[in-house]
Amino acid sequence: MSHRRRIGITAGAAALLLGATACSGLGRTTVGQLSFRGHDSPVEISYSNSLVTGCHRIAIPDGATHVENNTLVDVILYQNYDCKPTNDPNNGIYVATTLSNVTAPRTNPWRSFSVVH
Repeated sequence: MSHRRRIGITAGAAALLLGATACSGLGRTTVGQLSFRGHDSPVEISYSNSLVTGCHRIAIPDGATHVENNTLVDVILYQNYDCKPTNDPNNGIYVATTLSNVTAPRTNPWRSFSVVH
């Protein structure tokens, strides 16, 4: 392999590595729609392109009891506003991509979610 070709390959690999590390700092978002509905409510709220980092409050006053995850990522639903696990086994429900879930009767609604990334 010629010296010129080795330098070209090395420079190309360095450029790709630099580009990949520069993009990883950008705010990545979910692809698709995450929809929530309250118990016996016709009102539905949807989130598109949510950041994959942090905790997101569900903007339904009484909380959500139905969720449809039509995104390309998995989410975790919490019964509190700060996405912190509790001793309650119903808090921290995992909903995989393209699936849905409904709370059990007499169970507290979901109030926040985080994205698995």
